[in-house]
Amino acid sequence: MKQSILIRGMDVQNPILLFLHGGPGYPQIAYARKFQTELEKDFIVVNWDQRGSGKSYQISLTEKDMQIDHLIQDTVELTIYLKQKFHQAKIILAGHSWGSLLATWTVQKYPEHYHAYIGIGQVANSMRGEQVSYQFALEEARKQKNVQAIRELEDIGAPPYKNPRKDTTLERKWVTTFGGSERRSNTYRELVQGILLAPEYTWIDGVRLVLGDSFSRNTIMPQTEKTQLCESVPELRVPVYLCMGQYDFMTPSEVAYQYYEKLVAPEKQFIWFEESAHFPHFEEKEKFHALLVAIKEKISNRGVPGRSRQVS
Repeated sequence: MKQSILIRGMDVQNPILLFLHGGPGYPQIAYARKFQTELEKDFIVVNWDQRGSGKSYQISLTEKDMQIDHLIQDTVELTIYLKQKFHQAKIILAGHSWGSLLATWTVQKYPEHYHAYIGIGQVANSMRGEQVSYQFALEEARKQKNVQAIRELEDIGAPPYKNPRKDTTLERKWVTTFGGSERRSNTYRELVQGILLAPEYTWIDGVRLVLGDSFSRNTIMPQTEKTQLCESVPELRVPVYLCMGQYDFMTPSEVAYQYYEKLVAPEKQFIWFEESAHFPHFEEKEKFHALLVAIKEKISNRGVPGRSRQVS
């Protein structure tokens, strides 16, 4: 199955950093250049439009093709390809939002391929997360006396929703309106600009992205509605770093922290991004870059094969 990746960096000796995008169906290639320039000095940065998303969307795909097991297999196959291409023993895996689930499950099953796992906007307990998101939106609506928001949110009621896809979309609309998704960025605008201006994308790819966004959400989200990582992934056998925005109510940080407290890992760290919501790696990219450089140094100091060298 044909899929697209973007590889950028300043030094082929640097460690590989593979990003798994969120959504599902919300890829990063179109705006990678804007947010990852500094990372490219210290890492081989890889962005991948997952099957069914962006440049990797194909109209022939079926619901069966989008089963999570297939996406986990895609991830490990891409990992092995990158290891072989750059002659490195392991890579660093980062997952954002939906991508944090895909990354967590992949690392759980194939820990031998990864130096570390970096979770951004980590999904941990889907139902509990939706409850916290809804409560945030309703409280903000009442605080701001937003009559339309109050009416719409009270009409659907608290989760579990009667019409999960429709009601979740409505709830997320108000979470975004009240700053629970973005505080210092506009990723939708950046994505549109990337589709129009980035050399990796064409207008046809933009059409694929729109179609893939809807297709991916409709096929993948029903598979994640009952996710509870405390039960299904109580342990990861690689170092874990969770990056969470203080104002994240798309994948609420308090729910991620509850998982972090119970997670067993050889090393773990929970990093608060105090000026961000759901996109801390974009909204505080300097802080995110500094964290990644620190992780790189830890890997180098361990003396793991494929170690990086410093770039001035």
